[in-house]
Amino acid sequence: MTDTALPEVATDRRIDASRMKVTDEVAVQISRMNKWYGAFHVLRDIDMTVYRGERIVICGPSGSGKSTLIRCINALEEHQAGQIIVDGTELNEDLKNVDKVRSEVGMVFQHFNLFPHLTILENCTLAPIWVRRTPRREAEEIAMHFLEKVKIPEQANKYPGQLSGGQQQRVAIARSLCMRPRIMLFDEPTSALDPEMIKEVLDTMISLAEDGMTMLVVTHEMGFARQVANRVIFMDQGQIVEQNEPEEFFLHPRSDRTKLFLSQILGH
Repeated sequence: MTDTALPEVATDRRIDASRMKVTDEVAVQISRMNKWYGAFHVLRDIDMTVYRGERIVICGPSGSGKSTLIRCINALEEHQAGQIIVDGTELNEDLKNVDKVRSEVGMVFQHFNLFPHLTILENCTLAPIWVRRTPRREAEEIAMHFLEKVKIPEQANKYPGQLSGGQQQRVAIARSLCMRPRIMLFDEPTSALDPEMIKEVLDTMISLAEDGMTMLVVTHEMGFARQVANRVIFMDQGQIVEQNEPEEFFLHPRSDRTKLFLSQILGH
């Protein structure tokens, strides 16, 4: 694959890499982490360090444990062995620790998960009002700020069913940002979208990256990985098989399993 062109991102938006700084501060530390579903060993001895400001893309075949891994980072899934420390707080049986981590970590899902009976503005203000005890007027101001950031402030009084899939996903991103997270997790955020809607969501994520957000993104959008990630992680059968910076990952994959995956997903 040494002569393979790197994949293009599904957007023509120019990125300002100079604003995307990575620090030496650890945001997430995972050590010897294991998870089972009954007898099925879904995650095996995961070791990973994520630094503040890093943008990590996690890829791999279906069933490789990618989504389960990032869901463990905010305790949507519980790990059975090893250690996960997020922003200095260890995820364990202490529910206060779980709540603290969840308040610092935003999550964007494949299928939006918006409340259909609430307006866009109400979807965005619900958690700040009830979890952070933010006064309603202030919560609405914050919500409008982030709806403007994702370029859909005019949709504030509509309901999710009145919006396109791409718009709903941008609402989901804005809703997470309203909690002022220090880390954002994305679980295949574009896989449920029509091709023409993918660009607007990727543009929003690029904007977040430029603002210095620490991001872990499970995606098959390899163009996004090339343009935005500073590290690509390839998983298979519950393990991290390979990780590298994008150019080396795509042009000089080391593992035969990685080479096979890239040949299938890139069509080379």
